[in-house]
Amino acid sequence: MFDPFALPFFQRGIVEILLLASVSGLLGVWIVLRGLAFYAHAVGTAAVPGLVLADGLGFSAIFGAFGAALVMAALIALLLRRRSVGGDSATAIVLAGALALGVILASDVFGSQGSVDRLLFGSLLAIGTPELVLAAVAALAAAAATAILGPRWLAAGFTDRNGNSDSLLIALIALAAVAALAAVGALLATAILVVPAATTRLIIKRLPAWQLTTAALAAAEGVIGMILAYQLNVPPGAAIAVLAGIVFALVAVAVLIHQRRPRLAPLALTLLGLSALAVAGCGSDDGGEASSSKITVAATTTQVGDLVREVGGDAVTVKQILTPNSEAHDYEPRPNDVGAVAASKIVFASGLGLDAWSTKLVKESGSEAEVVDLSSGLPVSHATGEGEAHADEKEGEEHGETDPHWWHDLTNLEAATTEVETALIAADPAAKDQITANADAYRAKIKKVDEQIRACLNKVPANERLIVTDHDAFVYFTERYGVTSKGAVFPSTSTQGQASAGEVAALEKLIREEKVKAIFPESSLNPALAERIASDTGASSDYTLYGDTLGAADSPEGTVLGAEAANAKAMVAGMTGGKERCTIES
Repeated sequence: MFDPFALPFFQRGIVEILLLASVSGLLGVWIVLRGLAFYAHAVGTAAVPGLVLADGLGFSAIFGAFGAALVMAALIALLLRRRSVGGDSATAIVLAGALALGVILASDVFGSQGSVDRLLFGSLLAIGTPELVLAAVAALAAAAATAILGPRWLAAGFTDRNGNSDSLLIALIALAAVAALAAVGALLATAILVVPAATTRLIIKRLPAWQLTTAALAAAEGVIGMILAYQLNVPPGAAIAVLAGIVFALVAVAVLIHQRRPRLAPLALTLLGLSALAVAGCGSDDGGEASSSKITVAATTTQVGDLVREVGGDAVTVKQILTPNSEAHDYEPRPNDVGAVAASKIVFASGLGLDAWSTKLVKESGSEAEVVDLSSGLPVSHATGEGEAHADEKEGEEHGETDPHWWHDLTNLEAATTEVETALIAADPAAKDQITANADAYRAKIKKVDEQIRACLNKVPANERLIVTDHDAFVYFTERYGVTSKGAVFPSTSTQGQASAGEVAALEKLIREEKVKAIFPESSLNPALAERIASDTGASSDYTLYGDTLGAADSPEGTVLGAEAANAKAMVAGMTGGKERCTIES
């Protein structure tokens, strides 16, 4: 049960939780007492414009979020000076404007919000020094302000306009909400800042005892929530939020029973402890230790996992992080992923920003594994438009028109096979003959499928090889096989891109003018908009492509070659209105 305490990421997460618990004890009581729960939730969520600006302009997300939170706090304070506007109304007005601005910035200005999503939902698995410093600053500021201004806050109302203490309280709550972003995210910040104080309020009335008990409860819920998250392999922020809700419900029931039948009150509290212990004892089962004759490696994406299994065969145990239909661009690693990386000798990454989270995952696991970026030596790359790939990109950044979906050109898959072969042999020289034989056989399969895909697509006249896809994930494929992409529903190499109304209208006009017969949804994305555009233009949306992920493990599309064959067959059928079909043996 206590194995996770040896992991660096877990230790930092615990420190973060304890710091935020002290903030919860000091400020949470004021949030509940003064009716600021809605504001506490809204101020974190309203940080979206700041997060988008930070992501798009390349500066610290913390500064962006805190700047936006301070602007929101100032606007609310300004609105409250008007007697006709109440606290909740002022908060709702500013929140709506902030969210609208964030959506516009994300969709029409910067085109991607992958890291924004991570901050909206938080990650206790990726706590670093900046997050710990911010939480410590929030804790110290809350302690100082409570000591100096606590009596005034206790006596004054939220709409008191006769001093600056209320404005300071609003600013401190904004700081606390931003500090909670890294841990549990804006959408779950109230699980730490509000719920523990609301729970202890049910049974404690005196302020000092209420604050101390709230801090202790928030700390206990945070630590137990992290243990449960590790044991059950679920996101820590969500685990803490659910646990806090359960504790609140049980305490509320216990209080109600105590009021009506005092003798039964201890029963509800006992159930709380037993429930927590029972769930904590249900650890996840990773299937046991790998055989000592094999080396353990990790693979970030479904494509990389399939490639490594093909080359490594029986000589390796592959711990694949992403599962089919998991979105690589904004994936939030889970506790078992950290454990998988910590136990691996090599971590194979796809690169080019697709799985940028893998760099931090390796760091936070404390692993000394070699990281092999399979995009670093590609013969064909769109990292800078042409030529060889560049491996010196900033962590998590996709530059301009970078397309990270390199495996859609099977020439690249062949080169990556050699990269995997070299890395595995270096790690396990005794298995060289087996690994080399596997790699040779796989390269032969790649060449065969490549030839079949070309022959399949050649059934369609060149001027009719026109497609529209969900997002710009098929540049490598279209250039390799002479297909022309006329646009994308989401005009971005990342699935986090958003389409504006103007872009959709322009795309529909282009589809009609160019007589594009088919729009191709992707297996891992919601097809609703693609289907809507197809309905408007008379195009087909019946054929699905595999862009960022593979199909189910037991399906033909569960391998890279199977997915590429399926893509080719779908394109031929869609481009010809179902008249042409082809068979590809993958």
